[in-house]
Amino acid sequence: MRAVDVMSAPVYIVAPADNVAYARNLMLRYRVSRLPVMEEDELRGILTKKDIAYRLRQTEPMWRRRPIDRIPVSILMAENPITVAPDTSVHDIAAMMLDRDISGLPVVDEGRVIGIVTKLDIMRSAHVRGLFARVDEVMEDAVTVSRYHSLDHVIDTIKGKNDKLIVVNDNGSLAGIITESNLAFYEYLDGRMNLPRKDVTHLRKEEPGGQKRFRYVVEVSAVAEDIMSRPVITVSPGVSIQDAVGLMLEHQINSLVVVENGDIRGVLKRDDIIKEVAK
Repeated sequence: MRAVDVMSAPVYIVAPADNVAYARNLMLRYRVSRLPVMEEDELRGILTKKDIAYRLRQTEPMWRRRPIDRIPVSILMAENPITVAPDTSVHDIAAMMLDRDISGLPVVDEGRVIGIVTKLDIMRSAHVRGLFARVDEVMEDAVTVSRYHSLDHVIDTIKGKNDKLIVVNDNGSLAGIITESNLAFYEYLDGRMNLPRKDVTHLRKEEPGGQKRFRYVVEVSAVAEDIMSRPVITVSPGVSIQDAVGLMLEHQINSLVVVENGDIRGVLKRDDIIKEVAK
């Protein structure tokens, strides 16, 4: 099976001068996670939801931060993206994704982008139907955060190749899950790519003599529970990879939390499936 057999087409594109808000809305509308960046029919780069998600962490002072609709795609995109030919095998593409830590490869034929192969495309392919391993044979250890951890902590943790974070309650039970999509597509209160914040209102006690109360509004950073997805789709350790992939496709998700007798045993990610295809 080749790239041309499994690729997604048509390809939704943006230009380097387009703003990130437009690109983000395009991703949401068409449910895609990456956009080739084209200029005069030439592939200049690629923009992914990961690029947008990590823009959350900004070190500039608040007054210097630009709103998302004033940030050009050219600032966040990865230049000179790796491409594949239409006849590249799915096995080779899977190996390339793992080796280069990328999740999508534009398919180029005679200099023209004709499609894109993503990890989701590989999961939908016939290759997966030939996998016979069980979930507990390929799953990874779960990386957890408290539902009250700050977004700074979440972003720092998710950057360390822990692209799926399990959010737990105080007693260790499953509360939710955070992925790069949660970060990239979170609805920010001010419409800008600033760290989301919540307003907390405090009322001052009434003063003697009937003076009116004064209200103070305090801004506090949003926390893990504010952006996590729930309810969480889970799977048992003994389930086959084929059935687990079917569950992912049915619910349009790219990971499953592995639970046994109410305890979190691990997490099955799309990358774990790609590793099996690349063997």
